[in-house]
Amino acid sequence: MNRIGIGYDIHKVTEGRRLVLGGIEIPWDKGLSGHSDADVLLHALCDALLGAVGLGDIGQHFPPSDPKWKDYDSREFVKSVYTEVKARGWRVINVDSVIIAQAPRLSSYYGAIREGIATLLEVSPDAVSVKATTPEGLGALGAGEGIAAYVVVLLAGGESRQCASTSR
Repeated sequence: MNRIGIGYDIHKVTEGRRLVLGGIEIPWDKGLSGHSDADVLLHALCDALLGAVGLGDIGQHFPPSDPKWKDYDSREFVKSVYTEVKARGWRVINVDSVIIAQAPRLSSYYGAIREGIATLLEVSPDAVSVKATTPEGLGALGAGEGIAAYVVVLLAGGESRQCASTSR
């Protein structure tokens, strides 16, 4: 059995914070505001994984109102979420992601991000796709006010369950 999950996240660009995307610190004069490290890519990945197995969203598992998540490393969120996914018998087949940012340029970081995500999800780096696009100056993202990410995951396995109509 296969399942697909999609995740999305967006954070405001701010001064005085470091920029972390996919668990990698990106040298830039700005960062993203958020309660944890504000890694939009890993937050979207968590939502995609959780959604694929019907476990809600990242905010339900790691609420921003809880002080213990302040400045938390989002790689730890992914580890925790993936532990839950594996406990239900699922494994990652592939991940496809896109980061939407007017700046900075991210292409030189794709390899490191792919490697890091692959390690977290126990897959080969060729099972992880990382892309970025600019919003061409349109809207708040195009004005450089924020960075967003979309992630899609394909899972295989799962607990074996019979349909209610066939279990009679």
